[in-house]
Amino acid sequence: MIRYVLAALLALLPVAARAQTEEQALVDRSTLTVQEMFSAENAGDALSLLRQAKGALICPRVFKAGFILGGSGGGCVLVSRGPGGWSNPAFYTIGSGSVGLQAGVQDSEIVFLILTQKGLHAILDSQFKIGADASIAVATIGAGIEGSTTAALRADIVAFARSRGLFAGISLQGSIISSDSGWDRIYYGAPLAAQQIVLQGAGNNPGAQPLREMLLKFSG
Repeated sequence: MIRYVLAALLALLPVAARAQTEEQALVDRSTLTVQEMFSAENAGDALSLLRQAKGALICPRVFKAGFILGGSGGGCVLVSRGPGGWSNPAFYTIGSGSVGLQAGVQDSEIVFLILTQKGLHAILDSQFKIGADASIAVATIGAGIEGSTTAALRADIVAFARSRGLFAGISLQGSIISSDSGWDRIYYGAPLAAQQIVLQGAGNNPGAQPLREMLLKFSG
């Protein structure tokens, strides 16, 4: 009986209040990742590119594990920047698989800075595979967030990563970035496409405001 009463009470709560679960946790972790990566002493290159960015895909926890057969995966949020500031986030996943001599576990934070409209629209497609589209240039700057901005010349998307674990460095080639319409629907309480959220300003959740403010703080 108690279980049914609790379920009924939850149904009466507004969507923003009910979304303080996995979706809100991912948004909160993304906010922390932005704060940590862009406030670091060696974040000059990342800050410079953030100020030029059309959008950002933030993946606060991407795990890679394997022994001979390996794979990686994690949740991400996509935001774009317009005249009114940074958009609300749309939810995405990133994943990859691999075969070869490998052993270990790695935990990474990755921020993809999207520098062109072409790059933004490529991510906004339901699925984007890094390296599969020769017309979209993706550059990875080092294993940390310090590198040369010359590596980003003519790149549509630049990835900055911080990794911890037994794998050496991080490889994003072949990784698949996919939209998660189910999480979008839960977080905003409506069946919204990523394009509607990121480009048209559809949907609103107060829980995303700290992320938008943190991005504005560092992008100027």
